[in-house]
Amino acid sequence: MRPQEAVVNEPARTGTALVHAEYHLFQITDPHGPVADDLDASHTGLVSADGGAIEVTTGIHTGDVQVTVELHLQRPDLARGWEEIAEISCHSPSGEVLVTSFMDDPADLPSLASQGPGSYRLRVHACGRDRAVDQTTVAEVVESYLIQSWPAAHQDALLLKATDVYGAQVRAQEADDTIVIDHEDSLDTQTGRERDILRRAERGDYS
Repeated sequence: MRPQEAVVNEPARTGTALVHAEYHLFQITDPHGPVADDLDASHTGLVSADGGAIEVTTGIHTGDVQVTVELHLQRPDLARGWEEIAEISCHSPSGEVLVTSFMDDPADLPSLASQGPGSYRLRVHACGRDRAVDQTTVAEVVESYLIQSWPAAHQDALLLKATDVYGAQVRAQEADDTIVIDHEDSLDTQTGRERDILRRAERGDYS
């Protein structure tokens, strides 16, 4: 077998774990630097970026979701059976791109930067986001996510499949309703208030 054929046919490395979602999101981060430029959640309704971290938007407000990662050497075929699919590019300064909750340690999942520091493409799949919208501390896991990663040059974020109701609602929001709002007189939405509180808590500002 030629070396090129071995690369093409090599099976993807995978891992699955429960990840705690808070304030309708979990994150993808590099502990040593930003992975993406800011991108509003209304762009795809599934993936966004804020403060250097990629954020995956969940239907539930708070609770565990099931996340599977697949590490590929090249762009994989589209997976079937998912309700929403979006792609976003990221750059890893350290070679560690980790799935984590907003306020907790990284999940027990492989690094999405499978080839070390450099640029990667992430394809995020979601299923079940309409089952418990806005609920907190759900008794069972109702949402599943698949994150595929492969080395690739930077490209704009893309929405590849859009069928759930929650994603349509996020995409219909004005951008100012889904970004972190810093000014007190602008905190006129529930999303803005919650994300402002969360951002200040991350900085240690509890006033």
